[in-house]
Amino acid sequence: MTFVFDPYSPVVDADPFPLYKTLRDEHPVYWCEQAQMWVLSRYHDIATAGREWQTYSSAQGNLMTELPQRAGATLGTTDPPRHDRLRALVQYAFMKRNLEGLAEPMREIARNAAEAVRGSREFDFIEEFSSRFTVRVLFAALGLPLGNEQVVRDKAVLMVQSDPVTRAKGPEHIAAYEWMRDYAASIIAERRKAPQNDLISHFSMAEIDGDKLDEREVLLTTTTLIMAGIESLGGFMSMLALNLADFADVRRAVTADPSLLADAIEESLRFNTSAQRFKRHLQKDVTLHGTTMKAGDFVCLAYGSGNRDERQFPNPDIYDLARKPRGHLGFGGGVHACLGSAIARMAVKIAFEEFHKVVPDYSRTEQQLPWMPSSTFRSPLVLKMAVH
Repeated sequence: MTFVFDPYSPVVDADPFPLYKTLRDEHPVYWCEQAQMWVLSRYHDIATAGREWQTYSSAQGNLMTELPQRAGATLGTTDPPRHDRLRALVQYAFMKRNLEGLAEPMREIARNAAEAVRGSREFDFIEEFSSRFTVRVLFAALGLPLGNEQVVRDKAVLMVQSDPVTRAKGPEHIAAYEWMRDYAASIIAERRKAPQNDLISHFSMAEIDGDKLDEREVLLTTTTLIMAGIESLGGFMSMLALNLADFADVRRAVTADPSLLADAIEESLRFNTSAQRFKRHLQKDVTLHGTTMKAGDFVCLAYGSGNRDERQFPNPDIYDLARKPRGHLGFGGGVHACLGSAIARMAVKIAFEEFHKVVPDYSRTEQQLPWMPSSTFRSPLVLKMAVH
């Protein structure tokens, strides 16, 4: 039987790892007909591609199924030197916001979210805890007005999905993106009139040696941050919760000693990253493992596969709290390593510290989970937990 890897398949959404192993062992440079791009699945090849931006360009988009008008205007969809300029200006905005000052507000948000599930015998971790936490944290960091949190979350989740049949963004996904863009534009306009100590105000005013973000860059950076802040952080949290629910020995160790959360977070980023696959565009011919990929071809970097590559991580299919994985690809790599990784780690650590004070012992109630239809990200749509 001919081997097929289809990143749009519900089978891949649910469990890509057996297919990843076949890719790594038998098809390390695989032409994916469904996506019309090559797939790299081994850790070394993916990490190398992340560093070699001159060859593996992001300027034509980095999502497997890209959103309109986004390519070339965000951190993830530009190459140096434009990328370096954008990153410096965005970093400047982050520094001005003093994100360390968010730690206590984050903890209060986490406490309130955890209290909402106190006494429950069963609850949906995503709906009743992680989404409440991530949305409120994002609103606090960006300075978004309260009142329509659920709508913003719903639109952000739709933005990262794709239609598993058409293998493209459907009308509902494009409409969600356009809604989010218009929403961000209205907030930016308000902040220009009355700046505050929030990220959107600092994006609007960020300046280094006279250089500023232009209107399109401010708008699309803000739109992307809302999407990433809600869905990427939410996916990160749900995957960690899933791992801790499934591996009782790790969960018991972490709840007994919260200092171990940092190790659990890193191992989850390796073992079950929500950021599974991103796209690049070849600027020249590349030959790997006897196969030549041509300039102009698109390439999928399967981060989720690289993180399970036994050539880099011994016994990769074991969730090992003592592993302390170095160089995992849970936040990407190279010039496009996630700018928000530090705040994401801090937020997740705080959230689970507070969650475990209220719910220290839990397991999932269903083995078959509904997974988000996305060619780029992987996370469950529902994660029902039983409290013990």
